[in-house]
Order: sequence, then C-alpha cells, then structure tokens
Amino acid sequence: MLERAQVWLVDDLVSPEMTCYASPGTHVEWVGKRGGRCSVSQDRILQLTLMHAMAGKEVARVKGGDPLLFGRGGEEAAFLRGHGIAVEVVNGISSGTAAAQALGVALTHRAHCHGVSFVTAHTQDHGAPDWRALAASGTTLMIYMGMSRLAGIRDGLLAAGMRPDMPAAVVMHAGDKRQRCWTGTLAVLEGALATGLASPAVILVGEVLTDAKGGQDASG
Repeated sequence: MLERAQVWLVDDLVSPEMTCYASPGTHVEWVGKRGGRCSVSQDRILQLTLMHAMAGKEVARVKGGDPLLFGRGGEEAAFLRGHGIAVEVVNGISSGTAAAQALGVALTHRAHCHGVSFVTAHTQDHGAPDWRALAASGTTLMIYMGMSRLAGIRDGLLAAGMRPDMPAAVVMHAGDKRQRCWTGTLAVLEGALATGLASPAVILVGEVLTDAKGGQDASG
C-alpha cells in the first residue's frame, strides 16, 4: 500500500528508513506533532490529506505503531469519510506491545494478572487518570505519554495504595534499533530519567514485570 500511494503524510515518530518503500516520484511530507516543539497543526494535516485525496491522489497517512491507539487515526478517518473519501486502516504494532516483547513479558500472564489497561498519563483536560481505580484493577498498567510526569505517576499510584516494590519498567523507542530499557520498582520510577531515557517511551507497572529482561540501563 505504501508503494502504491502517490502522497505520504508522515508522522514524527516514523523511522526515516520507511521511505525505502516509497515509489519513485512519491511526494513525501513530514507533518509530525511532538509536545513542546513547533509542529504542524492537526487542522493543517486534515486539510492536506483532503486536498491531495480530492485531487485524485492515493494518500498514505503514515503513522508509528497502531494509528487507532492513542493517535488521531480515528478522528482523521471520520473527517475524510465525512467528505466522501474512502479510508482503509492498516493497523500496526503499538509501542506498548513492542515494549512488552522487548522486556520478554506477557502483559496478561494469568499467574500475575487478569488483564492489561492501556492509559495515557494525562486526560484530555490535562488532568490525571483515576490512579486509585487503576491500582485497584489488578491489571498490568501500560502508560503512554508519561515521561514528563514520572514523579506524578509514582506518587499517584503510591497514594492509591500500590506497594512501592511493585515491578516497573520504561522502554524508549520500543521496537526500534534505538530501543533502550530500564527496569526497577515503582518507588524508584524516576530513576529511568537518570539513565537518559526520555520521550518517546512507554511505562509499564505490574506483577508481570517481575521477570522482565533489563537492558544496559537496568536498575535494581
């Protein structure tokens, strides 16, 4: 599908090596958004996609991971369908799933939990998730977009009753050749920052991480 598209609109977290799948003459435009950086607005992305599609071009909206998990894929698809543009979604592998693979853990190992909760570290109104409900759920926590809030995540879960020695991990650039991992406990979650880990990264908390593989940045 990437080879067939005449236009690529590419997000920031997509590896530049992916352009090897573009056919000669493909218009490739980087339209990524990252927190704290000058970014292309979401409205501009929507208008670019619509403009190229209305001009008869096949457009690939190239995103990292799963475009429908904590991304704007659903919003963008609804916008285009609302303008009569046919949309097909090709799901990728979420960074959370890739992170679990990197750590060698099963997110829903039945000896440790009965499920997994995928959450962001902040709500749409920039508030915090319901850490008490999440701590009480007994599920593995997969936390996205939380590297700037590690202390808040730790404090929120501890205040909610989660024990300090609950296993935790952080995986940066999950599934990428730049991948780095940190393993430890909830009490020392901020230790991941001291090893140089930063966004983009996912944070995992739960019993399933008891036997997680630590990378070169592992801490006890």
